[in-house]
Amino acid sequence: MTKSMKIFIGIITVIILALYFGNIYDVDGKEVDAITWIDNIFGLFVGYLFAVLFYKILGFPLIVLILLVGSITFTFYFRFINVRGFTHAIDIIKGKYDNPKDDGQISHFQALTSALSATIGLGNIAGVAVAVSLGGPGAVFWMILIAFFSMSAKFVSCTLGQLYRQVNPDGSIDGGPMYYLEKGLGELGMGTLGKVLGILYAIFIIGGAFGGGNMFQANQSYALVGSLTGISSLTYGIILAILVGVVIIGGIERIGQTTEKIVPTMVVLYVGASLFVILTNLDKLGGVVASIMSEAFSPNAIYGGLIGVLVTGIKRAVFSNEGGVGSASIAHSAAKTDEPVREGIVAMVGPFIDTIIVCFMTASVILITKDTNPLYQVGGGINGVELTSAAFGSVISWFPIILSIVVFLFSYSTMISWYYYGNKGWKYLFGDTTIPVYQTLYLGCTVLGAIASLGNVM
Repeated sequence: MTKSMKIFIGIITVIILALYFGNIYDVDGKEVDAITWIDNIFGLFVGYLFAVLFYKILGFPLIVLILLVGSITFTFYFRFINVRGFTHAIDIIKGKYDNPKDDGQISHFQALTSALSATIGLGNIAGVAVAVSLGGPGAVFWMILIAFFSMSAKFVSCTLGQLYRQVNPDGSIDGGPMYYLEKGLGELGMGTLGKVLGILYAIFIIGGAFGGGNMFQANQSYALVGSLTGISSLTYGIILAILVGVVIIGGIERIGQTTEKIVPTMVVLYVGASLFVILTNLDKLGGVVASIMSEAFSPNAIYGGLIGVLVTGIKRAVFSNEGGVGSASIAHSAAKTDEPVREGIVAMVGPFIDTIIVCFMTASVILITKDTNPLYQVGGGINGVELTSAAFGSVISWFPIILSIVVFLFSYSTMISWYYYGNKGWKYLFGDTTIPVYQTLYLGCTVLGAIASLGNVM
C-alpha cells in the first residue's frame, strides 16, 4: 500500500468517526452533523472565490468577458479555421498522418478522447439543465454560439501546447499553458512575466481539477445514482475515489487506454437515447428551436435580462467544453506528432462534439418534455442532473436507470482526465516527489464532492 493511500484511508477514518461520534458546531454556534458542517464551511470559501472570479464589467463577469473576446478574435484572425480545418481534423484522427517514431505517449484519437472525457462530463447533462433553469431556453443559443468560437480558442491553445511541450529523458511529456506561457513569453523577453503566469495557471488548473473536474462530477453522479440505489453519499464517495485511484496510478497511457473505450460508448448511448426522444416528439422540435432563438434575445426585452441569459449560456458553455481555458492542451501535448498545428486542428473537434452536438441534444430533450416534467422551471432554483433524468423518464420510464450508468461513465471519465490536468499543474509547481500529496487531496475531494450540496459545488 502506497503512502498516499495510507494517508487517504486515515482521512476517511477521521470523517467516519466524526459522522458517528463528533459534536460539530457551525459558524453560528448551532450543532450540526459532520456533512452539514463540511458543506457550510465549503460554501463560505466558494462565496469569496466567486466574488473575485465573477467581478462584473458592463454586466459581464470579467473571466467570461476575457474568454468570449479571445475566442471571437482567434476565429477571425485565423479566418474561421474551425470551419476550414474540420475535414482535415477527421483525417488526422483516423491516423492518415501517423508516424510511430514521433515523440509522444498517446495517439491523436487517445488525446482527443482524453480531452473529451474531461469535457463530455456532467457539464453536458447537468450543466445544460442548470443553464435552462437559470436562463431559460435562450441560454442554449449562447452555449452553442460560444462553442463555435471556442473551437478556434482550443486550436490555438493546443497548438501552443504541442509547440512548447517538454519531452523528458524517459519519453514522458509535460505540456500545457504553464509551459507555453513560460517559454513563449520568454522568447519575447518577458520570461519573468511568463513564469508568474505559468505559476498562476498551475494554481488555477489544480483548483479546477479539485472543483469542476472532480467534486462537481462526484456530486451530480451521486445525485442520480443515490436517488436510484439509496446508497449514502459518503459510501458512494469512497467507492468512487477507489475506482478513480485504480486508473490514475497508470498515468496518461492508462488514462488514454481507458477513455478511448469509455468516451465512444457513452456518447453513442446518450446521443442514441436523445435521438429517440427527439424523433418520437418530432412535431415539437420546431417549437423548441423557435423558443431557443426568440428567448436568446428578448427576455422581457430588458437589457439586464438579456445580459443575464447570455452570461448564463456562456458560463455553462465554457464549463461544458473548456474553450479558452487551455486545459485540453495538457492532454493534446502528449499526442505523438511532430506537427503542433496538426494537433491543434484535432483539438477543435472537441467543442463541436461536446457542446454543439451533445449539449444541444440535452437541451432539446429537456425543452421537448417540459410540459410533462414536474422539475422544469425557469428562475425558480438550480436543477441539475435530476431535471435531465426526469425529462428522459417522462418519455422512457426505465431510462433513469440507463442515465445513471451514463452519468457515472461521464463523471468517472471526467475525473480521471482532470486528475491528469491537475497532476501536471502540481508537478510544475512542486515537482515529482510531492505527487502523492496531490493524489491524496484529489481523492479526498472526490469524497467531499459527493457529500456537499450542489449550490456550493457549482
